[in-house]
Amino acid sequence: MSIVEKFRTMEYGPALEDTKEISAWLGLHNRRFGHFINGQWQAPSSGQYFPSADPSTGEKIAEVAHGSAADIQAAVQAARNAFSAWRGLKPHRRARYLYAMARQIQKHSRRLAVLETLDNGKPIRESRDIDIPLVARHFYYHAGWAQLLDQEFAGYVPCGVVGQIIPWNFPLLMLAWKIAPALATGNTVVLKPAEFTPLTALAFAEICQEIALPAGVVNIVTGDGTTGEALVAHPDVDKIAFTGSTEVGRAIRKATAKSSKKLSLELGGKSPYIVFEDADLDSAVEGLVDGIWFNQGQVCCAGSRLLMQESIAERLLAKIRERMSKLRIGSPLDKAIDIGAIVDRIQLERIQSLVQQGISDGATCWQPALAMPSSGLYFLPTLLSNVHPTSIVAQQEIFGPVLTAMTFRTPREAVELANNTVYGLASSVWSESINLALDVASQIKAGVVWINSTNLFDATCGFGGYRESGFGREGGREGLYEYLEPKWLQEAPAIAASRPASGTGGASAAADSLSIDRTVKLYIGGKQVRPDSGYSMEVRAFDGRLLGEAPLGNRKDIRNAVEAARKADGWAKTTAHNRAQILYYIAENLAQRSAEVVSRLSDAVGKQQAEAELNAGLERLFSYAAWADKFEGTVHNPPFRNVTLAMREAIGTVGIICPSQTPLLGFLSLVMPAIASGNTVIAIPSETYPLVTADLYQVFETSDVPGGVINIVTGRAPELLKVLAEHDDVDAIWAFHDAESAIAAKALSTGNLKQVWTNEGRQIDWFSLSQGEGRWFLQHATQVKNIWVPYGE
Repeated sequence: MSIVEKFRTMEYGPALEDTKEISAWLGLHNRRFGHFINGQWQAPSSGQYFPSADPSTGEKIAEVAHGSAADIQAAVQAARNAFSAWRGLKPHRRARYLYAMARQIQKHSRRLAVLETLDNGKPIRESRDIDIPLVARHFYYHAGWAQLLDQEFAGYVPCGVVGQIIPWNFPLLMLAWKIAPALATGNTVVLKPAEFTPLTALAFAEICQEIALPAGVVNIVTGDGTTGEALVAHPDVDKIAFTGSTEVGRAIRKATAKSSKKLSLELGGKSPYIVFEDADLDSAVEGLVDGIWFNQGQVCCAGSRLLMQESIAERLLAKIRERMSKLRIGSPLDKAIDIGAIVDRIQLERIQSLVQQGISDGATCWQPALAMPSSGLYFLPTLLSNVHPTSIVAQQEIFGPVLTAMTFRTPREAVELANNTVYGLASSVWSESINLALDVASQIKAGVVWINSTNLFDATCGFGGYRESGFGREGGREGLYEYLEPKWLQEAPAIAASRPASGTGGASAAADSLSIDRTVKLYIGGKQVRPDSGYSMEVRAFDGRLLGEAPLGNRKDIRNAVEAARKADGWAKTTAHNRAQILYYIAENLAQRSAEVVSRLSDAVGKQQAEAELNAGLERLFSYAAWADKFEGTVHNPPFRNVTLAMREAIGTVGIICPSQTPLLGFLSLVMPAIASGNTVIAIPSETYPLVTADLYQVFETSDVPGGVINIVTGRAPELLKVLAEHDDVDAIWAFHDAESAIAAKALSTGNLKQVWTNEGRQIDWFSLSQGEGRWFLQHATQVKNIWVPYGE
């Protein structure tokens, strides 16, 4: 046999990582771990432990404490006791602690990588070369933010005690994504690692001891789902940060609805991997290896849906099958393997079941003839072709090494297929035409888009989803806002009980029988329309006089308004300059009607407040006209050969429940930032004085506002809020009515996990520039999409 022939047929030999150091470390703990609470190891109150096993062999690695409600109580109390002192530290002191964490992670990097692989089943080269360096990177990056916090986030304060729940697919990296920004911003933490993979979190607890982190700042309680439920339900937790499945995310949203806990969710995905006919197919195939077979496909942003332009489909599939045949599957500790073990038998059985369902739906299944380990939890890399877009394997997250393939003809069809899912976490676009790639990237509903690349991450670039992939961002400047609140909001008093709703009390209708009737209409799709119900409600002055009647909107009116708002989605594509011009035009026309508006509004709130609302409202219109073309994205420069465009995009269709006390100013303060950012709106105006809408929609009609951009439905706020919150075509709810509305908005919107923003029943001074307008509103009116653009040969 010639040397060339030997080279071609040469098989890799095993290159197993040594586990001697891990065995010694586990021995120091007698292979049994308690909780890390208040800086100390504590046995579980229940006395119960559960095993953590190596999925590649099934062997038990160690026993871990099972957390109960009593353990969560102890951890939350420790975090609460430590909060004041930790928040009070100078930023430089907090920065030094985070820097020390980063240094210790680097010092223990090999041990952490091996431990991660043993506990999770991912290949050692991924743990060693990707996960652990990124963990250190996040602590270094956030040490910098800790140093700069007071300068860059003036007026913001930490949330308080933060409960964090992380998944099993990237155990230590998810810990870093959560703990680093929380500590940098002055919060204290209770973290629950995944039941399957708790060991590196416990190793991190030792690092906290090594750097002498103050007791109670970081607490780690291990356990299963019931432990997480206890953390979510604890009344002294101020924020919950969760990464995991969409189903559990819904349960958490529902469980926290009645509280004022801040919430961020990073949930599931079904990410499209789009390959156009002009793409470098060999590069696209190599990217696909990382896109779907990285970490055995157990990645929330895995490129699990391959969308191929029809003209190159067969050629691309042939290349994919050839590349799959060269993948190596085996012991995760072997440095020469590509695919390791599935984390747990439950997950393996789910993958097997979904693949079988896909075949039953008509998909063609292909798997390479690879040598499989004789024991452990493994699944062959799998290609499902001829997949119908409605098939279960095209819609549900499989979370395994399974690729589903579909074809498209035009870029428009590619975008439609890409967005044909409830998720919106990530996407990859492959094309040698940067014009085409950026155009498609701008249309995909996802929080991250990689161009000619995949699965790139860095601490400077925010990560998070659209739609049912959750809300909030991790990493970057935007990730810090998840752990901060405006100082004035935390100190704001509760809203006082409002005066009786319209149509109750006051003088009788008979006493006003000689008044000129004034009945306004709804405003939907740019037209004045009568309510479907045919009923109206009385609107009375503060002294009980009948001022007129407002329509009682119902479910059908909301449905019509949402449909009109959806049809006006071209508003988001209108240039920011044009949106600014229209807002200036609204201000101009409102100013021309100022005497008339003040006169009518005075009957409801008094002349002094009416004049103040009108003047402040005009200023607010000018402010958001000014902001329309200035609240822009940024360009990140991560440590790769690429730039990342952090683009601010409109959320979509927003339902807004306006405050009662300031009928005109409250309406303008909420609706204007939403439309300035490109959203369309269904607004429920103040019940105290909904007649103000007649003056407003007449202004909108003369100000070139496109039909459907602003829709106004008057009626009972609780009833209309319910319809808006449950409507799947509404992308966000802003509820600024009262505490009950805040609870209802969160509880009723779990269906499509729409973004919810409320005042949590706290009083906002709408006349104040610091409280009633500015970046805080614009941040909630937009979501950040990070588009990664590589450069160079």
